[in-house]
Amino acid sequence: MKFGAIDIGSNAVRLLVEEVRRKPSGRVHVEKVSFTRVPLRLGDDVFETGTIGPEKSAALVKTMKAFWYLMDVHGVENYKACATSAMREAENGKELRAWVKKKANIEIDIIDGKEEADLIFGGFTTVSGLGASDDFLYIDVGGGSTEITLIRSGLRLRSQSFKLGTVRSLKGRIPDGEWDAVEAFVSQVTDPSDSLLSIGTGGNINRLHRLAGGARFEPISRDRLQEVHELVTSLTYEERMEQLGMKPDRADVIVPAGEIYLRVMALAGSEHILVPKVGLSDGMILAQFAEWEALNVQH
Repeated sequence: MKFGAIDIGSNAVRLLVEEVRRKPSGRVHVEKVSFTRVPLRLGDDVFETGTIGPEKSAALVKTMKAFWYLMDVHGVENYKACATSAMREAENGKELRAWVKKKANIEIDIIDGKEEADLIFGGFTTVSGLGASDDFLYIDVGGGSTEITLIRSGLRLRSQSFKLGTVRSLKGRIPDGEWDAVEAFVSQVTDPSDSLLSIGTGGNINRLHRLAGGARFEPISRDRLQEVHELVTSLTYEERMEQLGMKPDRADVIVPAGEIYLRVMALAGSEHILVPKVGLSDGMILAQFAEWEALNVQH
């Protein structure tokens, strides 16, 4: 069965289409069909003015219409659309949600930080190569927020969302005391002497990991991540696009993203980070599959 996941973030809007089925062995098989990313950057408006302006609102509606037709062409039978930090903080977020429903026939759920962390963790459960009895610190950095989760024995033990997104950082809109809150949370859930393994998700860590030459299920060291971050930071915005082949909407946010990952890892005493390349959209699709299975079993 094909499912669609629309992730409306602060930096970009994404549509992921995947086919999901349960194998005779009992394992869930997930196969990517299509992935589309549109760099709307709603956070530009929200973190500056508190609202999403007419131009970006119209662009969002057009994007949702396009996504509706793409899902139709791919034969998507069920979809979920979630908006995160930018829309939940926008004064006109609910109004825009209603407009999208009217014009594009797509129902958007504006989710809070806890729901976002829950869905991200759902994507994590598909990752192979991780010891079920080990502890991990899950760090997901987006355009408007960062979710940090302690995972113990495969279970999400504690999680918290912080206003530390990359677009928010570029706009100089990190709230006073937010890093103090991160430090307090990390100190409560970790012991620096344990050298906890970090797991990083988000487009920026995926790109940093690739630049570091890391394999998907092989962690890279914090020192190596620091080297790559320093290389990226040493280049101008234009040089990152020309020499590293980055898109315009990646070449700026990748710097604050690297700073966030490195700083959280340092606070936790984490020396290595694993980058499985899963995230919110993956979790959204698995949540839909679980709901579909529950209904299917009932009937």
